[in-house]
Amino acid sequence: MTIQKAKEVIAIESEAIRALTGRINKDFVGAVDLIDKCKGRVIVAGMGKTGIIGRKIAATLSSTGTPSLWMHSIEAIHGDLGQVTRQDVVIIISTSGETEETKRLLPLIKKIGSRTIAITGNKYSSLARHADVVLDVSVKKEGCPLGLAPMASTTATLVMGDALAACLIVRKGFRKEDFAFYHPGGSLGRKLLLKVEDIMRTGTHYAKVREDMNVKEVLFAITQARCGSACVLNKKGRLVGIFTDGDLRRHLKMDTAILQRRVSEVMTPQPITIVQDHLAAEALNILKEKRIDEIPVLDRRRRLVGLLDVQDLLRVGLV
Repeated sequence: MTIQKAKEVIAIESEAIRALTGRINKDFVGAVDLIDKCKGRVIVAGMGKTGIIGRKIAATLSSTGTPSLWMHSIEAIHGDLGQVTRQDVVIIISTSGETEETKRLLPLIKKIGSRTIAITGNKYSSLARHADVVLDVSVKKEGCPLGLAPMASTTATLVMGDALAACLIVRKGFRKEDFAFYHPGGSLGRKLLLKVEDIMRTGTHYAKVREDMNVKEVLFAITQARCGSACVLNKKGRLVGIFTDGDLRRHLKMDTAILQRRVSEVMTPQPITIVQDHLAAEALNILKEKRIDEIPVLDRRRRLVGLLDVQDLLRVGLV
């Protein structure tokens, strides 16, 4: 019984979503046009369960480049209407379109001069008749066994809001970099905004050695810096190679006296590098592709300024 009822609810809500496809028409395009041309903000008004969905729609719009805020319909007629200006577009969500709060709110918004979009389950309601654009989210049946709690209707409203946001993302040319700007604390923000110079090792936190030093001295420098490699410099201070744990192991098999050899004889010459103002995500891709753990960091004049280790990327949550 439980499994059957769960499947029935999912089927009802799936059908409610499928029905929306036939309602993506000139009215929907009109709603996108209104929002796209809006010089103010998008105010999403609602209450109850649809109000909760309205919060999500407003949040999605805001995070994708359309300044938006949510307003409770009751609070609106008790002072919050002061948030609304003539330049705004107001989306009013109401399943019936006939609640007392909605009927009181709409003429006040009209008086302010805002354009209105109705998202409603009743396209013949008072709300629908007086809104500039109407988006029909009516459903044949709610998922609630009692037919009382809004389920399919709120799902349809949510999906309609997502459809608006998706179209506006395309219309506005919103990019991943823009999304990251609004989400600097998230993983995407870190991936898209964090630069190599923000997390690289500098100063005494990485090993810099001369090419004429022997391997024993180089290992001591690596130990002191607590890193896994040493950047090898020539007499002019230019990077000419990198000496890693892998280099040590490979040569140790063939030469047990490696500790006395010059590091220039056993280093990896012309190592892969990255410029300090490149994105950390780019460095991560290089490390993965080349199967290495460290990469020397250069400035725009090709001077060594640091070292980036895979552990540094782990520390900031990029891996």
